[in-house]
Amino acid sequence: MSAPAAPRPTLPTPSTGSAAVAAAATATRRRGLLDWRVRFAILSVVWGFSFLLIKVGTDAYAPFQVALGRVLFGALALMAVLLVRREPLPRGLRTWGHLTVAALLLNTAPFSLFAYAELSIPSSLAGICNATSPLWGMALSLVALSEDRPTRRRFAGLGLGFLGVLTVLGAWHGFSGVDAKGTAFALLASLCYPIGWIYVRRTLAGTPGSPVALTGGQLMVSTLQLALVSALFTSAPTSFPLWPTVSVIALGALGTGMALQMQYGLVTEVGPTTAQMVTYFIPVIATTAGVLVLGEQLHWNTPVGAAIVLAGAALTQTRTAPRKPA
Repeated sequence: MSAPAAPRPTLPTPSTGSAAVAAAATATRRRGLLDWRVRFAILSVVWGFSFLLIKVGTDAYAPFQVALGRVLFGALALMAVLLVRREPLPRGLRTWGHLTVAALLLNTAPFSLFAYAELSIPSSLAGICNATSPLWGMALSLVALSEDRPTRRRFAGLGLGFLGVLTVLGAWHGFSGVDAKGTAFALLASLCYPIGWIYVRRTLAGTPGSPVALTGGQLMVSTLQLALVSALFTSAPTSFPLWPTVSVIALGALGTGMALQMQYGLVTEVGPTTAQMVTYFIPVIATTAGVLVLGEQLHWNTPVGAAIVLAGAALTQTRTAPRKPA
C-alpha cells in the first residue's frame, strides 16, 4: 500500500487466544464511536492520497528518505497505540528474524520503489499500478499456496486485469508517453506485497501477539533498514521545506500507522473480505487527487484501464463455494 504500500493488512488477522479476545473487545467498544462505513471511507481516502503525499515528498527529499520518514512516523504511531494498550512488542529471535524479512518485502522495498517511481510517473499511475497487487497475488498463490486452486473465473480475472494494465499504459501506441523505468518500479513494488503476504502467512501465522504489535515491530525493523540505506546512498537534507515535510509525516503517521490500525479494526468487525474491498477505491481516489490537486493529465485510457484492472482483480479474489454433502 503505499504502505502501503500498498490495501491489505501487512500481517495476519488476530491470532487465537487472548489477542483475539482483546481485539474483538476493542472493536466492540469502537462500534459505538464511529460506524465502520465511515472508517472504511476514511481509510480509502487516506490510502488513496498516499500516492499524492509521496509525490510531494519527493520534491524535497530523496526517495529513500521519503520511505524512511514513512516507516519512522508509522512506527511511532503504532508504538503510541501499544503504550496506551500496554501491549509488549513481539519476543523471540525467530519471530524477529521473520519480521526482518517481512519488513523488507512489505515496507522497505515497496515504499522505496514507489517513491523512485513517482520521480518520473504521475501519482495517479502509481496508484493504478498498486491495484495490480491482487493480480500478482493470485498468480503467485497458485504456485506457492496449495489451497488456492486455479479456476476458469480466476484465470479470466488474471487475463482481464493485465489487459487493463496494457490499456492504462496505451500499448497500442507503443507505450509512448509512459516512462518505462518508473512504471516498472511501481509494478515491481506492487509485486512485493503478495510475496510478503505469502511469506508472512507461512512464517508468522499464529505467532503470539496482536497484529498491531507485530506490525509495530516490523516497522521498527524497516526503519533501521532504511536508515542504513539512506546513510549509504543519500546525503542528509540541508533544509526541511514545509509541505514536503508535512507530506512525509502524514504519509507515515496517517497512511501507515493510523491506516493499519483502522484496517485491523475493520477486519475484526466486518471480516477480511469486506475490509479488503478498500483496494478497489484506492486507484479512483489516487487518480482524482492527482488530477485535482497536482494538475496531472488524464486521458481516456487511464480510467477505462483502471476499471478493467479492478474488475480483473475482483474476479481473482472470488472463491468457489464448497459443495454441501449429500
